[in-house]
Amino acid sequence: MRQRYSIFSLARNALGFHRNWQRVWRSPPLRDAYDVVIVGAGGHGLAAAYYLAHNHGVTDVAVLDRGWLGGGNIARNTVTIRSNYLRDESIPFFAKSVELYKGLSRELNYNLMFSQRGMIDVVQTYPRLRDLTRRMLAMDIHGSTYRRISVAEVRRRIPPLTGGGPDARMPIIAAMVHPDAAVARHDAVAWGLARAADSYGVALHQNTPVRSLLRGPHGGISGVETERGTIRANKVAVAVSGHTTTITETAGLRLPLKSYNLSAFVSEPVKPLINVVVNCPDIGVYLSQSDKGELVVGGETDPQQSFRRGIKEAVFEDAAAAMLDLFPSFKRLKLLRQWGGCLDFAHDASPIVSATDIPGLFVSAGWWGGFKAVPVGGLTLAHLIATGRPHPLIEPFSLKRFERLEFILESGTTSTR
Repeated sequence: MRQRYSIFSLARNALGFHRNWQRVWRSPPLRDAYDVVIVGAGGHGLAAAYYLAHNHGVTDVAVLDRGWLGGGNIARNTVTIRSNYLRDESIPFFAKSVELYKGLSRELNYNLMFSQRGMIDVVQTYPRLRDLTRRMLAMDIHGSTYRRISVAEVRRRIPPLTGGGPDARMPIIAAMVHPDAAVARHDAVAWGLARAADSYGVALHQNTPVRSLLRGPHGGISGVETERGTIRANKVAVAVSGHTTTITETAGLRLPLKSYNLSAFVSEPVKPLINVVVNCPDIGVYLSQSDKGELVVGGETDPQQSFRRGIKEAVFEDAAAAMLDLFPSFKRLKLLRQWGGCLDFAHDASPIVSATDIPGLFVSAGWWGGFKAVPVGGLTLAHLIATGRPHPLIEPFSLKRFERLEFILESGTTSTR
């Protein structure tokens, strides 16, 4: 039985010098067959495993990862959670994710450090203002909150925002506020979901790289080949972020995806300066301040396709210069660390949560900023795997939309695309 965390268990274990805590999850032996295999122990893979067990009673599940649990893109993101999208298909989907995040700490009995602090889009051009006003009206139809504020109000809410004056190259002309936006601790999301899935009997296998997908004599999926041997399964879900095509092409499946590197960096800790997520779409930079005081900053993707995880100096320089345009006082901050992660993009910039033409094979891919969608992505993927039918929230995000040219064009929903 899973140990319950509380102030009482903390006090009780303090008396024993914290030597008697249960392991957060098990390391069971790898079997040669499971009902379901999920490739990728990131946010979406772990969430799918948890909801398969919690909502559908499917517990004979193995989650495989080539590295350590939660060590992929969920450990390399800027932790922003939001639902300020444009299309009728997207807004309810991401709004549901925000709703799930609100109650996830209590549901998992794990502190995700969820903080609903809001997001402010700083606007510097009139075309961008028209675009965001259109988004505001679309969101209003679905009950999601997004509204315009004045320049004076945005400067009051973000005191360090001293750049972008009337004589600047790109002056601030307005801002949009998205009160539902939030942040959460990315590691805690992975660990909390892993702990909850493990409590239902889901097997978590770290350091188990998947070499290829296997197909049976009738063309359907039959399992996976790993560096630790062959694992049989009639249902396999691929949730490996930027490396989706690397896996699916081993089964002869080509997907409408392109992979790009996205970089971010973090400053040294400083006293509280910013209590909202700040996005500056016209100059391509976004930032927030962590609970430890670090400024977490992200910018553009690499201009060309890539599977690498490093950071290009030109991309970093552009992001830093853009930030200093609006926050000149940050020029004295020291850089603490920087990183890059590989993301895959669908041609219409919307995610893919879908069955494929290979019976038994499912994919969750195309997540541009997939952290915000971890709960709803896992919820809907689990529903698809368990029932064979798409959840109403993901029905528009099927691979079939590319055959029918029913694109869900969402470019421009971030600072960079």
